[in-house]
Amino acid sequence: MENINHCINPDSRHFTHFTEVSIRFNHPTTPLSGIPPNQSPMDPVISQIRQDLENSAEPGTKKSFQRFFKEDVQYYGVKTATVGNIAKKYWKEIKLRDKKEIFQLCEELYSSHITEEAFIVSNWVPHLKDRFEREDFLVFSHWIDTYISNWAMCDGFCNHSMGDFIEKYPEFIDELKPWTKSGNRWVRRASAVSLIIPAKHGKFLEDVIEIAGMLLTDTDDMVQKGYGWLLKEASRKNREEVFAFIIRNKKEMPRTALRYAIELMPKEMKTDAMIKDW
Repeated sequence: MENINHCINPDSRHFTHFTEVSIRFNHPTTPLSGIPPNQSPMDPVISQIRQDLENSAEPGTKKSFQRFFKEDVQYYGVKTATVGNIAKKYWKEIKLRDKKEIFQLCEELYSSHITEEAFIVSNWVPHLKDRFEREDFLVFSHWIDTYISNWAMCDGFCNHSMGDFIEKYPEFIDELKPWTKSGNRWVRRASAVSLIIPAKHGKFLEDVIEIAGMLLTDTDDMVQKGYGWLLKEASRKNREEVFAFIIRNKKEMPRTALRYAIELMPKEMKTDAMIKDW
């Protein structure tokens, strides 16, 4: 996740899911977690979290928050460490609840479209990884397409929650690939950054390369940075393979993505990658 720390801080069953995911992902209606948040009574935990966030806002953070984003974002102005403490505080209260109920709380938080409330979701969901089921892909894909509206929300949720889900159910990697053609820039970025943590540990190289190839000529800089970052993390354990992909594709690869991808490589590799020799 790009650093804003000082400011805010499928087997056969699988193919059945794919059809339903595609329909609901592209045409979301009722939230997949259950009751639409605006039609259900607000859980007291939600109002308590919002009050804590309001009380924790700082003038300096409010002033500097927006500069980390090109698009307009909604925020309280709370430092990331403080948001993490609030998330931890209320996780202790809700962790024994049924997963569906926790997902409804997450939906309520997301529905505000406020960045710090999205960070609470990103903090809570990884705690549920031992309770993840294949059907949860429907919920997660709906959230990404419906509520994610900036890179911090995208990376905060996808790096860990989606990464944990994919590690548990690696057959779902194939469902990330259609995301690369989405009209939603954050869904396209999510197709890459959902594999950041596994790629860092040398996993799923073939899929990493395939997804990077599918995103290769994307014109959105947030997507370019996302797949460039993915290649960079994959290069930690698979440098030669990533370098070979870059050299094969450097004529078409946007310079933004290329610079991210070669960041951890030795000087001579960086030089070879940057040379315009066509």
